[in-house]
Amino acid sequence: MATTSCIGIFDPFEYRSRTPEELSGPSLLTEVTELTGGRAFTVENVNELPDIATKIGAELRNQYILGYHPSNKSHDARWRKIKIKLRAPKGLPPLSVYAKTGYYAPSL
Repeated sequence: MATTSCIGIFDPFEYRSRTPEELSGPSLLTEVTELTGGRAFTVENVNELPDIATKIGAELRNQYILGYHPSNKSHDARWRKIKIKLRAPKGLPPLSVYAKTGYYAPSL
């Protein structure tokens, strides 16, 4: 599964006339991107788009790939949660991790 970044453009003045589906849009975008290890951006002013595109570009150029061998070797096709903790080196500001929340184990 590829990492996904989403940009939701919402009109702040049309808030009252939004359908329930439109109101749940930002949380749905966040849910999709968290599953893939990406990020969701919500925009109310299209003038913010160049800055967001710059942020996405910087994140794409500063990625690391981690691998591991799970201790649970069961081939049961069940969901396995993943949690990545990051400790910033001394003197650096706090760092952020955007990663998948888990994966499905292989099945036989």
